[in-house]
Amino acid sequence: MPVIRIIRRTSLPPEETWRRLTAWESHGAYVPLTETIIETPPPTCVGTRFTARTGVGRITFDDPMDVVRWEPPRLVRLEKRGRVVTGWAEIELHPSSAGGTEVHWRESIRVRGVPRFLDPLTAGAARLLFGRTVTGLLRAPGAPDAPGAG
Repeated sequence: MPVIRIIRRTSLPPEETWRRLTAWESHGAYVPLTETIIETPPPTCVGTRFTARTGVGRITFDDPMDVVRWEPPRLVRLEKRGRVVTGWAEIELHPSSAGGTEVHWRESIRVRGVPRFLDPLTAGAARLLFGRTVTGLLRAPGAPDAPGAG
């Protein structure tokens, strides 16, 4: 499975960065044609389950995920347990000595039916998609500039 890594720096404190990145229902706003369905009651903890449903009309696929590690505001690990998309994702936060937070998003993704020789394309698409998601979630409401990339 290809593994991607996205690093972003933000002036937001770790607690606010954590709140934004783990607002699962907000992720769909940055993933085209996707909505997030929370399947367990709040608050998020180990065992929380949600599904990213992508598609149009009756042509959709689900990306169900379980929270398997929850250490706010430092680390969350998700396991992807779908029929189409499998793998895992980790979001790790590091307070910056200059203030703010450094975000490390790692994801290992496999799309069933896609041959392994296409892993570089899968990784490139995932890097673009999840990079856009992280940047969007960290952007202050109404702010024109995105957080810095690393």
